[in-house]
Amino acid sequence: MKLAFLYAGQGSQKAGMGRDLYEAYPAFRQAFDAAELPFDLKTVCFDDPDGVIHQTQYTQPCMVAFAAGVTAVLREKGIVPQYAAGLSLGEYSALHGAGVFTAKQAIELTAFRGAAMAKAAEGIESAMTAVLMLGREALLRCCEEAADAGVVRICNYNCPGQLVIGGEKAAVAKAGELAKAAGARRLMPLRVSGPFHTPLMAPAGEALRGRFESESFGDMQIPVLFNCIGREMGEEDTIPALLCRQVQESVYMEDTIRRLAELKVDTVIEIGPGRALSGFVAKTAPEIRCFAVEDCASLEAAIAAIMG
Repeated sequence: MKLAFLYAGQGSQKAGMGRDLYEAYPAFRQAFDAAELPFDLKTVCFDDPDGVIHQTQYTQPCMVAFAAGVTAVLREKGIVPQYAAGLSLGEYSALHGAGVFTAKQAIELTAFRGAAMAKAAEGIESAMTAVLMLGREALLRCCEEAADAGVVRICNYNCPGQLVIGGEKAAVAKAGELAKAAGARRLMPLRVSGPFHTPLMAPAGEALRGRFESESFGDMQIPVLFNCIGREMGEEDTIPALLCRQVQESVYMEDTIRRLAELKVDTVIEIGPGRALSGFVAKTAPEIRCFAVEDCASLEAAIAAIMG
């Protein structure tokens, strides 16, 4: 068996996530509680009384704390992957899983990242829309034609038949209309709070660049496949540079999954609430079996299947 961990990104968060895992596993609690934040992580994750879990600056550390906790439990059980990757925010969890960041670092870095992204989005009327069943080249042309209405890019290459465009609202709307005319089967507006993975996030990239100057980076113990290149880093790449690019460039998840298949990965554990990445794997490389871990029951099922 060749195993990879795939870490979920923003969008799958929900109130109550991690509560049962926190109560059941000391290793989960230790990783989850590692960071010092200006808000109570457990309150937001488990109850969300103020309805803030979907705000970027709260979502990101909550998701990474969840991922760090699950990773700690799997490691305690002797389950360690040969590769790791994550969707957008999930890349920080992948780097934690690979030993580059401690749990404390990853959670606190993503709290900083979320705040920087929220600040970069201020004053921008933005939108993101999933475009179904239209090819890359055709959608790129639609974005180019819509550029007179503002910034619009393909921000996520999720899987065959599912791309996501994002940017300024008017430009996204125009690109969507052009996509429908070009043969897209369906447009699905997404609930987002900013034009993520577009050049409009350049200020967040610069903020991260400054933050990374004071961060320590551990040795990568397993290869991580990076969003903005869809593969492992090359000799010319550095982790800080890739992370600064990632926040303002496209996420190549389909390419990442195809690369995992090329590397002979046959089993994936998706870590995070929801099963979006398992769906992407099924549509991109159906020969890879997936286990999605989002609560105690699914974690125990994955452990039993892997260890058995």
